[in-house]
Amino acid sequence: MFSLGDKGVNEQGKYADSSLLSLLDLPFVYGCAADAFKDLHTVLISESMSVKFFGHADPRGKSLKVENGQEYTVTGVFKDLPENSSFQFQWLMSFEVYRQQNDWLKYWGANGPATFVELQPTADVAAINHKLKGYLATKQNGLKTQCFLFPMNDWNLRAHFTDGKQDGGKIKYVHLFSLIAWIILLIACINFMNLATARSEQRAKEVSVRKVMGARKNWLIGQFIGEALLVSFTAVALAVLLLYWTIPYFNQLVHENLSLRLFSPWHIGFLMGIGFLTGLVAGSYPAFYLSSFNPIRVLKGTRLKTSLSNLFVRQGLVIAQFSISILLIIATAIVYQQVQYVRNRDMGYSKDNTIYLNLQGSAAAHTGAVREELLRTGVVENAATSDFPILAIWNNTDNFSWKGKDPTSNVLITHEAVSPAYLSTMHMQLLSGRDFYTTGADSTSVIINESMAARMGKEGKTGALLKDDNGQTVTVVGIVKDVVYNDMYRSWGPLILYCNTGETAGVLNIHLRAGMDLAASLDKVGRVMKNFSPAYPFDYTFLDEEIGRQFKAEVLIGKLAAVFAALAVFISCLGLFGLAAYITERRAREIGIRKVLGATTPSLAALLSGDFLKWVLVSCGIAFPLGWWIMHSWLQGYDYRTSIHWWTFGLAGIGALVIALMTVSYQALKAALANPIKSLRSE
Repeated sequence: MFSLGDKGVNEQGKYADSSLLSLLDLPFVYGCAADAFKDLHTVLISESMSVKFFGHADPRGKSLKVENGQEYTVTGVFKDLPENSSFQFQWLMSFEVYRQQNDWLKYWGANGPATFVELQPTADVAAINHKLKGYLATKQNGLKTQCFLFPMNDWNLRAHFTDGKQDGGKIKYVHLFSLIAWIILLIACINFMNLATARSEQRAKEVSVRKVMGARKNWLIGQFIGEALLVSFTAVALAVLLLYWTIPYFNQLVHENLSLRLFSPWHIGFLMGIGFLTGLVAGSYPAFYLSSFNPIRVLKGTRLKTSLSNLFVRQGLVIAQFSISILLIIATAIVYQQVQYVRNRDMGYSKDNTIYLNLQGSAAAHTGAVREELLRTGVVENAATSDFPILAIWNNTDNFSWKGKDPTSNVLITHEAVSPAYLSTMHMQLLSGRDFYTTGADSTSVIINESMAARMGKEGKTGALLKDDNGQTVTVVGIVKDVVYNDMYRSWGPLILYCNTGETAGVLNIHLRAGMDLAASLDKVGRVMKNFSPAYPFDYTFLDEEIGRQFKAEVLIGKLAAVFAALAVFISCLGLFGLAAYITERRAREIGIRKVLGATTPSLAALLSGDFLKWVLVSCGIAFPLGWWIMHSWLQGYDYRTSIHWWTFGLAGIGALVIALMTVSYQALKAALANPIKSLRSE
């Protein structure tokens, strides 16, 4: 917390070496990198933070009180970091301050601090990584942690690791939706090909006259492809206009602040490329088909017959369209099921009526007294402290050892210091052994979870001894049921809980009594916290809301998948509607004869709709196995995943049939209700 007079504000920031400023080339509003950390108790603040405390005046030389204690002199103001930056901080202080406050930093096995490296342009990354691999082992005996350089270009999109090996990240979503976008564009191309070849009779005489007048086939092919390119580039222009209109809504959907930057050379080149490619793909088959007509037969008035190969191509294109649409419907449903499955999983603790807050001021130094006062309010069921919130436990090491441990094992183990009431506050289930003593020393005791016990094999039981990376030997006094921490989609990971026997801690976890007025309960809790730390704001987080934020990426994927699926179905239906109109027009005389001979309207509608429904059924036969294989592969990326249910495919197939029937039924009924005299009077 930073304060100036009566004003106190909590701000997120970083402790850093001064060299980080030049490495990031941080832009300054006031001051410069050279003056940043000349003295120990100095601070750099962001432009927006400066405005909060000092308005638009130059704040250099002025002081801010930190954590209601030490005053820090402002030596500079840097520009606010852009929203899409991986670095987000409102202040920077000297890392030396943090080092003096945290003795654990002297251990080489600590994974807390991040080290940023700027390489020479000619540096060999592979060679550096080879040197870094065993670097920590040369500093402290027994350390097996391996270091390597992680490029900044990969931080955002390729930041997922399994057993220390980089294996993707958000880039998979970029690839996924890029692929879907290309597929939807292909569906639109299929529509163009289908309708262009279906309406070929209307251009047959034009083509024949041109051939008789000396037009060559390659000229005609060029003309028709040119027409397709004209349509394609017109569509590109319309798409850009639509983007300007829809991008604010898209930004709301994805919670980003994207802009078009249309006149970027790369963007213009891509638009030209996609326009040309689309026109070429959409126009190639119709161009070759239309240019192949026999002019003598056409000009004699002989009606063009639809060749068997052309019919198969047209049907195949419709089947391909609906196969893709059904596939997207299945994918959307399974993404939704996966999100709901993980959201409803057994967390191993109670997420309802639980809040947590950072301990500050006197409250951080008198946690026992704070807990007693909270329990006296009558609205708090229990309270306990921990180093970190349960969804952000970043204390970990791979240097625990025990009797019989596999020497080749290099498992990252998370550990956390908690107060004795932690298990009961979080409603964790103790499977064997005991909880930490509420009175008396328990500094050499730990509680492990089921996954840690499994890692230890036959030693995974109460009474077992563990040695941590500091060389301290601790005794397992209890085993708790596995709990979800850090990553909602992860399988249960190994966890060790230490007993915090001191008064100081970082986070206070509070479980409120159920069935009470929430606002009144929070007000009472807030008053207790204000009594202990009057200079600090009462900032708290609901555990269930934080869990909800963990699903942001997958919920977004579900929304985007639904939008793309709806778009694919809509475009497919447009093509189906046009094709149905053409086919019913071609069969107008047949329908008239059938009506004269006594056919009923329902039987005619069923006759006309039957072919289309057969195509959709064939599409289901293609989409179902393909959808299962794709989504099964996608789910393998999650340790904790749902099953693929048969009824998902059944509902997707029924939905596709209903949509197709609704699309063609209008044209079918229109043809069935038409007066047969109009179609037969010329016969």
